[in-house]
Amino acid sequence: MLYIGVDLGTSAVKLLLMDGEGVIQKIVSREYPLSFPHAGWSEQKPEDWWKQTLEGIKELTAECDKSQVAGISFGGQMHGLVILDKDDQVIRPAILWNDGRTGRETDYLNNVVGKEKLSQYTANIAFAGFTAPKILWVKENEPENFARIEKIMLPKDYIAYRLSGTHCSDVSDASGMLLMDVENKCWSKEMIEICGIREEQLPKLFESYETVGTLKPEIAVELGIPETCKIVAGAGDNAAAAVGTGTVGDGMCNISLGTSGTIFISSKDFGVDKNNALHAFAHADGHYHLMGCMLSAASCNKWWMDEIIGTKEYGQEQAKIEKLGENNVFFLPYLMGERSPHNNPNARGTFIGMTMDTTRADLTQAVLEGVAFAIRDSFEVAKSLGVQIERTKICGGGAKSSLWKKMIANILNIKVDVIESEEGPALGGAMLAAVANGEFASVEDAAAKIVKVVDTVEPDPELAAKYDEKYKKFAKIYPSVKDLFSELI
Repeated sequence: MLYIGVDLGTSAVKLLLMDGEGVIQKIVSREYPLSFPHAGWSEQKPEDWWKQTLEGIKELTAECDKSQVAGISFGGQMHGLVILDKDDQVIRPAILWNDGRTGRETDYLNNVVGKEKLSQYTANIAFAGFTAPKILWVKENEPENFARIEKIMLPKDYIAYRLSGTHCSDVSDASGMLLMDVENKCWSKEMIEICGIREEQLPKLFESYETVGTLKPEIAVELGIPETCKIVAGAGDNAAAAVGTGTVGDGMCNISLGTSGTIFISSKDFGVDKNNALHAFAHADGHYHLMGCMLSAASCNKWWMDEIIGTKEYGQEQAKIEKLGENNVFFLPYLMGERSPHNNPNARGTFIGMTMDTTRADLTQAVLEGVAFAIRDSFEVAKSLGVQIERTKICGGGAKSSLWKKMIANILNIKVDVIESEEGPALGGAMLAAVANGEFASVEDAAAKIVKVVDTVEPDPELAAKYDEKYKKFAKIYPSVKDLFSELI
């Protein structure tokens, strides 16, 4: 049989076709626009997601035996607010994960409701990108839209609904809404009351590998795929990427260098960082994970190359970087504010340490190193909890850079395992669809049989020591300038 994984990203939807043995047959990608109506805002039209997903599935399956397509599942950008009216029509553009408009609402939740209560209710505190603050923002600023809300959804779940007719979400993605009791995997009645909504406005919760329905007849006809094709809940993009990289079970780690950057640590047991610097979420394997998330990772490099230098030759620019561990220029990668561990939507990208002999290559190097240093910030929090990590998988667009992988290995001083396929969320989605159809006994079984490590980047002791000293300097910069950021807004 054949399985489709849909990775609903921030800039494009990537679709992957996988057979029952885990072999990737075809991949397609289709872009859609991203809107920034005001400084710090980030929105998209759900109809654009749907249109490109539907056309992408047609392209993906154009040359295969469509009768063999048995399941579709998802990885998707997390935290986005999609609201539907009584006719299941989208009320307003989706407010995305990297939107920073909810500073006032986040402060209210953390400082009036209180971080201790939030952590008790949801295992997390409020971040500007989370869904609950967005609901409060709509309630306060667009009361006419708030009054029309019949369903509250996450981005990938809107696609699942359009395919199946089921209002659904999975526990990994729902963990990032600040509306779910993560430990018990149910909606938090306290958070529902705080947000002024009703539980029936929220979707039904599923484990990531559970079937939510089958393909709607009219969609099946349009796609030429059987109505029996299962629509499977899927996962938030980071949990889906973790499945796709084999980061399931206990004590495994994955670093993702996508538009955002994450460090993801899987666990059999539920646990919370007492300072809530890391997120405590449910995992797509049926268990739990800790995650540190930075809002701008590979997108920092894209911004630097495309908008500032004005080149698409990323490899050529990186080839000019020669002296690792010796750069005196530092970059704070907070172009969209920052989440883990600072939780500061007002934080901004910052270069420091430039002199008259600073080169273009030094600045490029600083951007790459700044992202790696920021990932280490969350890594240090995990270490403080007694988590011992000796190696990590890596995925995302940034993982295609051998230089960036070398930086990650030495800045974190751990082994970086490169896997055969770096398709992350799309592959994870296809694997979840295969598990739902009985191809594999469990998510862990699927990962063990499909994910293959093909290379390992080892840290160099001398370089790791140099980078350790550089990191200590990097770690002093944000505390020194953070009070300035609010004055710059």
